Amino acid sequence: MDNKNINLTESEWYVLECLWESSPRSGREAVDYLKNRVGWSRSTTLTMLRRMTEKELIRCDESGEMNMYYPLVEREAAARKETENFLDRIYNGSLSMMVSAFTEKEKLSKEEIDELYSILQKAEEAQK
Repeated sequence: MDNKNINLTESEWYVLECLWESSPRSGREAVDYLKNRVGWSRSTTLTMLRRMTEKELIRCDESGEMNMYYPLVEREAAARKETENFLDRIYNGSLSMMVSAFTEKEKLSKEEIDELYSILQKAEEAQK
């Protein structure tokens, strides 16, 4: 899957979290996991697995006794795309506006401030 075109629903995130946490998982394992985590029925989980296989978000290996499911989307790529969508939707694409909003509302610890400085310094180095 082209990770640039990832646009996951909340339900798809649940399924992918299940598979990112432990992969491969059998359909039965996914059903148990999602029942415990979000209260889904067996049929809801199986429907989501089928739909996400059709959308090529996950892969189903049917060669063994049980269907085994694997994520085809990387967690980092999905998180990056979700962050971009959030920034575009809420902060008009402005990272600095988002950081400003968070730092005005929340008191940052010394460790968090140091981490932000480190991130910014790495970004500056990468631009040189």
